[in-house]
Amino acid sequence: MAGAASTSDPPLKIITGADAFGASLKDAMVSHLRSLGIAVEDTGVSSYYSAGAEVGRRVSAASSSEIRGLVCCGTGVGVAMFANKFPGVYAATCLTVEDAVNARSISDCNVLALSGAKTSPETAVEIFDAWIGTPFKSPCPASGSEPWSSEISSFLDNSLSEMAQIGKSTDHLSPTKPEYSSCAICCLAKNREFTPVDIMPGGSMKIMRETPTSAIVRFKAGSVEPAHHHTFGHDLVVIKGKKSVWNLSKSERADLVEGDYLFTPAGDVHRVKYHEDTEFFITWDGRWDIFLDEDLETAKKAIEQEAS
Repeated sequence: MAGAASTSDPPLKIITGADAFGASLKDAMVSHLRSLGIAVEDTGVSSYYSAGAEVGRRVSAASSSEIRGLVCCGTGVGVAMFANKFPGVYAATCLTVEDAVNARSISDCNVLALSGAKTSPETAVEIFDAWIGTPFKSPCPASGSEPWSSEISSFLDNSLSEMAQIGKSTDHLSPTKPEYSSCAICCLAKNREFTPVDIMPGGSMKIMRETPTSAIVRFKAGSVEPAHHHTFGHDLVVIKGKKSVWNLSKSERADLVEGDYLFTPAGDVHRVKYHEDTEFFITWDGRWDIFLDEDLETAKKAIEQEAS
């Protein structure tokens, strides 16, 4: 089973992959890795889920713990999600140097995921260098840049073997077992429920992370989001379903299906129609807000007129 090295020595090989939105950043990183004398196995460019899965599969199957992965897509989130589907892979999306140091110190992260939309090559190099140079359990921002206490250090040591068991059997996650309710991670996931988006009939949202904020959003087939805007830009990736987004500020239309990505800048007025039951991942910076620019009936009429 794959695992990250517990020293700061560079790995023998890094397996890379990206989608179209992360391709240029991936290529820049491949050049940087080679300049450091690190062997690179580049899987090329494909869909974000295929790229993440292929790197995850190869890292998982590696016989040496000195083999890690680097994946890039628009947000850095989609590739990490699918890399993490393979045993022994601990992929983390890192937007800052602090993210990278925490991921290595706490979780022994062995696949680094980067955002082609949010991260410049220069910043990506800084993030990678911090990631590759940080040993497991080393002082990090989460520890106040101080060594971990003996209690937490012991927990981290035990976590590696426990994490490796997740996915092998679901018996330990049974709600009837006492350890289920005492696990902080399980409780956190359990308590995050989908809640209706009152201002948008047919929609519900499940917040996944607070800062930067990310969520899974669901809309029922036939739902319409009236024209609206936000004070933040947002990235989304369609997990399943089909939707159309009209960017009224730019007079553009995007028809999105499973695997498609879209970035909407702050302040851009946009209207949405869901043709099927749809689920998508969305991430944004700042506090969530929404400002309606039309009512629901006006939106429906506008969509009907375009269809006719």
